[in-house]
Amino acid sequence: MTDDREQTVLYEVRDRKAYLTLNRPERLNAITFEMARDIKAAVDRANEDPEVHVVVLQGAGRAFSSGYDLKRYAEAGESFQPPVWDPIQDFAMMKGNTDNFFSLWRSLKPTIAKVHGYAVAGGSDIALSCDLVVMAEDARIGYMPARVWGCPTTAMWVYRLGAEKAKRMLLTGDTIDGRTAADWGLVVDAVPADELDSAVEKLADRMAGVPINQLVMQKLMINQAYDNMGLQGTQILATLFDGITRHSPEGRWFREFAATYGFDEAVRWRDSGRWIPNGGGDVPTATQLRAED
Repeated sequence: MTDDREQTVLYEVRDRKAYLTLNRPERLNAITFEMARDIKAAVDRANEDPEVHVVVLQGAGRAFSSGYDLKRYAEAGESFQPPVWDPIQDFAMMKGNTDNFFSLWRSLKPTIAKVHGYAVAGGSDIALSCDLVVMAEDARIGYMPARVWGCPTTAMWVYRLGAEKAKRMLLTGDTIDGRTAADWGLVVDAVPADELDSAVEKLADRMAGVPINQLVMQKLMINQAYDNMGLQGTQILATLFDGITRHSPEGRWFREFAATYGFDEAVRWRDSGRWIPNGGGDVPTATQLRAED
């Protein structure tokens, strides 16, 4: 965060609150490996600051986060998905990202995600790693790569929603708006978009008035219950499955499709409900693409 490369996460402290801002607005805060590392660095910085009681995570521009930068990693990312899959190398890479996201959950100090626009795909992993999530009513959250080329590595859908509603989301790849997310118990609250800032400030200020020792002990006690339920083991399995989804026959097909037609077209195909070849197969011709529209 202090070198000459892109500042993917901005850091500011005001009134006992550390504000972490995902800062790739031109790409709807699409995730890079650098951003994942910068999130952890910012969380560590807030935990080391005795003036900080609460951490607020937000996104610059029009969205919280649109997920991994598929233009980099699906359209042209051979380093992300090389021709020969090394499952342990892949696991180590994605486990590192998951651990960086989950620094928000493991943070001693409480974390609040302020979600506007979109928190989808890997962006939902980041938001759901926070202790509390407040959404704009018109914001969208979901994990569309569940249809092909992804498994949510933090596994927080099931821990926040329970089995049935987690299956409802991950067996369809659908997104839901903030009001539905609040009604289902996925997030703590949803408010009109023009009230989002004030709602988060009110909640953060209420928590910021609690001594740090008290905040830490309450959070550790609650988190321990999830650890006892097998959270870490579930994340290991989810991270392995994520690698498999990207290297299955249909995952390889999706990657080739993105390389041929661009990631926008690949995502449009994936999320439309049109067929996805179960056994891989040839990438459609332009004529076939038009026929499917």
